[in-house]
Amino acid sequence: MRHRPLLLGRAGTALLGLLAVLAAGSPVAAAPPLSGPAALGNRPGLTDPRPCAEAAGFTCAELTVPLDRRGGTPGELRLRVAVAENADAPRGTLLLLSGGPGQPGPGLLSRLEPRFRYLMDDYRLVMIDQRGTGPAGIDCPQLQAEVGSSDITPASPEAIRGCAELLGRTRNFYTTADTVADLEELRRALGVHRWTLDGISYGTFVAQQYGLTYPHRVARMVLDSVVPQDTLDGLYLPSLHRVAWVLRTACREQSCGSDPAADVAETIRRYGNAVGIFDFLVIASIVDPKLTGETFYPVLPFLRMAAEGSPEPLMSAIDDLQGGENTPFAEYSSGLHAATVCADQTDAPWGDSTAPPGRRARALDRAVRQIRPGHVWPFPRETAAEQALISTCLHWPVSRPNPRPPRHTLTMPVLLLNGDRDLSTPVEWAVEQAARTPRGELVVIAGMGHSIQGRHPEGDSAVRRFLLGPTA
Repeated sequence: MRHRPLLLGRAGTALLGLLAVLAAGSPVAAAPPLSGPAALGNRPGLTDPRPCAEAAGFTCAELTVPLDRRGGTPGELRLRVAVAENADAPRGTLLLLSGGPGQPGPGLLSRLEPRFRYLMDDYRLVMIDQRGTGPAGIDCPQLQAEVGSSDITPASPEAIRGCAELLGRTRNFYTTADTVADLEELRRALGVHRWTLDGISYGTFVAQQYGLTYPHRVARMVLDSVVPQDTLDGLYLPSLHRVAWVLRTACREQSCGSDPAADVAETIRRYGNAVGIFDFLVIASIVDPKLTGETFYPVLPFLRMAAEGSPEPLMSAIDDLQGGENTPFAEYSSGLHAATVCADQTDAPWGDSTAPPGRRARALDRAVRQIRPGHVWPFPRETAAEQALISTCLHWPVSRPNPRPPRHTLTMPVLLLNGDRDLSTPVEWAVEQAARTPRGELVVIAGMGHSIQGRHPEGDSAVRRFLLGPTA
């Protein structure tokens, strides 16, 4: 659910992958609502209100939350919150949560607000820096330099362990459940009775975890680029499997005259770098989902050239996209990403994050040997273990796993959106989640990749109907 800054999302890429939570409800207080900094100044729990530098018409403030709600580890976190000043919006509050995990909230306002403007006459938009993100977020310099915002580029074991050592015991308090508790404090601080959640990429996981914990506080939910509700799939098998379909579909549309999936297999056989090629293709599916070459590198020609013995253009493009020298932690915290993803993988091949690191490699090796080659072709099975969603957690020290929410089924109306070309959060995940959501409606957008809202008219039409229609 990583999210490239341009598109605000990536499943990890995400992951990774973008992002967010929309909210609808009405204030609890009966008095006429205030607007501007004065309104937040009257709310307990929100301090230091001032105009947001990122967008006119928004007030920024701080929400202070305990690092450890169980009280064993002292400390507090100050989470920056941005609130639109239309406190009397007829449909209530719209909470937009960025994804990753690792992206900030208010810092993205200038790019996100135009994409959601069509909702803002009816909803009051709110954003928050999730714990560990933004200017006050987690900074692990070596890890940041090695991977930047990628969910797939593997970091060195030294960088991973060094980040965990830098955090020490505090690494136990960056689970999604901790973020869910922060959101509930924010709801109370804003005086909102119920809200509608809209998550994009990793934000869909946050939204669902909140909805399974506080269902009576959720009016409805939009899930854009879906991560299933139970856990993050560390092996990334559906995404690896979907690569061949995405490549061949683009080739048919462009009459490319070859089999680009076979080109991938041949390039890896000759030159290796399977994880780099996978990362390259996931990014391509976000930026240029039909692989036309108009807004990204010419993927299909690069693959053909590499398979025929000229890998330099492809490998150079991969090198250009890797590393974190242009991604400061305030824009995407790779340290927070590692801490959260490794806590949230509660069904990794070795179990959860309490498993001793010395036992993990053998369990991962067994899991890889059980993968049917056709389930990941054109990649070798080893790619599933080498990409960072799982390889980071192979080296992450023992830590507290993400607690399970108290409920198992989302009971509110849910709109699920997914692009059929999305390799960051593949459509198979959305189909899986829709099948277990009784009041869910799945809309698959043909030809789209990651992060639908504000980028595709069919997706926006579905959101308008769901959030602005007469039953909303």
